[in-house]
Order: sequence, then C-alpha cells, then structure tokens
Amino acid sequence: MKRREFLAAAATLAVTPGVRAAGVSYPVVTPGYRFSFPRDHGAHPEFRQEWWYLTGWLATPRGEPLGFQVTFFRARPDIATDNPSAFTPRQIILAHAALSDPRHGRLRHEERAARGALGLAGADQATTRVWLDDWRLELGDGRYRARIAAREFALDLEFAAAQPPLAQGESGFSRKGARPEEASYYYSRPHLAVGGVVEWSGAREPVSGTAWLDHEWSSQYMAADADGWDWAGINLADGRALMVFRMRGKGGATLYAPPRVSFAPLRTWRSPRTGVEYPVAMRVAAEDETWTLEPLMDDQELDARASTGTIYWEGAVRAMQDGKQVGRGYLELTGYWRPMRL
Repeated sequence: MKRREFLAAAATLAVTPGVRAAGVSYPVVTPGYRFSFPRDHGAHPEFRQEWWYLTGWLATPRGEPLGFQVTFFRARPDIATDNPSAFTPRQIILAHAALSDPRHGRLRHEERAARGALGLAGADQATTRVWLDDWRLELGDGRYRARIAAREFALDLEFAAAQPPLAQGESGFSRKGARPEEASYYYSRPHLAVGGVVEWSGAREPVSGTAWLDHEWSSQYMAADADGWDWAGINLADGRALMVFRMRGKGGATLYAPPRVSFAPLRTWRSPRTGVEYPVAMRVAAEDETWTLEPLMDDQELDARASTGTIYWEGAVRAMQDGKQVGRGYLELTGYWRPMRL
C-alpha cells in the first residue's frame, strides 16, 4: 500500500451473492468499487453491517481538553424479512456516545438500540441521516451535525470538511484478512473542524476542535479466527492523516495488518470494573514513520453489552514523536474482554 494511502490517505459496487446466514444472502465486498457521493454517504441496507463513526478532540473556552465519540451502527439481521408487518426488524440501529474528561477521571458513555421500524430509528440511503429516538447524525449543506442527549452529558456539534472523502485501502476496498470476503468498503473524513456545545456536570459550554469520521460497510468484516482489532485514526499537525489497524488472533498475535503497519504495546491499564487489561499506550508504525500514542486518560473503557454485546476501550490519544506532540486522534481496542463478534 502506498504511503499516501496511509498518511492522508474511489471505485463500482459489485453486488454478488456470497455471504449467507440463516437463509439471508448478503453482497460480497469486492475490489473495483467507485464511490458516488452523496449516495455513498447514506446507508447500504443490503449489506450485513455498517457504521458512521465520529471521534475527536474538543477544548472548552479555558483550553481544557475533552474527547468525544459518536457512533451509529446499522445491522441487517440474519433472518428473512419478507414479512410485510411494520414491526419486522429489517434493520437494527445501535448507537454509542461517549465523553472523555480528565477532570472526571472515567468515561461518560451511553448506548441505545432499536429496530428500524415505525420511524423510531433508521438510516437514509440518499445521504448521511441516521437516527435513534432523539439521537441524530445528519449531513446537509456540506456539514455534519450530531445531536446526542445522554443522561450524563449532551452534545450538539457541527462538523465542516476541508477536503473530500479519503478512500482507504485499495481505492476504498479495505482488506481485513487473507480471504477474499474479509473486507469492507471504507472512507474517512479527517481534519473535520468542530464547533458547538457540550453539557455535562451541570455546565453548558461552547467547544471547538477537530474530528475524524469513518464510514464503513461490509458483509463479513472479520476472519473466523480473529479475536478483535486495534485501530487508530490520527489528525496530524502537519495536515496529514494517519489511519492504521491490525486484526488480532489468539493470544494477541497479529493475524492481519496492511503492509508495513505494526503495533507494539508500551503500557497496559486494567479496568477496576471488569478486570480487562488494555494496551492503552502504543507504538505504531506505518511505512517508514513511527509514532507513540498516549491516552488523554487511562479509563476510557466502554461497556456496550446492552447493545453490541461487548466491552472495549476507545479513547482520545496524543501522537508523539521525539517527545513532542505531532497529532491527536482516537485509539480503539476490541477483543480484549472476549473475542469480538459482529
């Protein structure tokens, strides 16, 4: 893979029956896809799973740092959905939201899940518009807007893109394993300028910062022998963007990673609630460069057993080189509690 695809990192949808489960046939992700916008900002309900994933760093007027995460998932169930009833779960919508505040010391987070029926939850196909009750992520007039009203916090944020979508992998075809079907269609929107309001701990304050958006869809994301993945998306201070990942197998060994990408744990943190140990500080390499990722705070564990059925670590990190901060972004660590199953 070329350096440009890693550091800053479009192509025809081949809807080929291939992945089957419980009588449902899902399209296979194949090379040669050509993104078409705004259509591909929207949902792809024929595929098995899809997500819109927003992360970023914010600052209060006093310069205090906050990390945030907003993710909407769409899943097509492994059941026949030809029943005409409005209650038939043709699509499932799940959502996670989190706020990292070092002064609070632990991650504030909330999760929701609902069937895409009766207008209570859904995802438009024409452009980004996904919602679950009063939680929403929408794209209009070239800007994204996320509105989240959780019990411990609320987000009302607007995101402006300074560059077109960035196709990951091979022109948007992102391999996740050695088998042909282990892949996704994947693009990113790095260096989003963020502004808006955050409410938490009785305060309501304006915030600003930078963010990263991933949109990814697939039918078989992981190999059967994969336990989970490590992923990082970093907005670098020099204007580039770094996306690196690896799929892990048994015992934490790298099962698959793009060429010349590596992860090396530097320090672990054990959750006092679940007992799970995570490598929260990492050395990551892509091509001929290396960065050290240090967390904004250690306790950024998200317990999502009530929606996606898993526990994982997802947190704001600083990217360092030679002891200096050269970027900020997010690190995601899955499969450390139990093997990840999508």
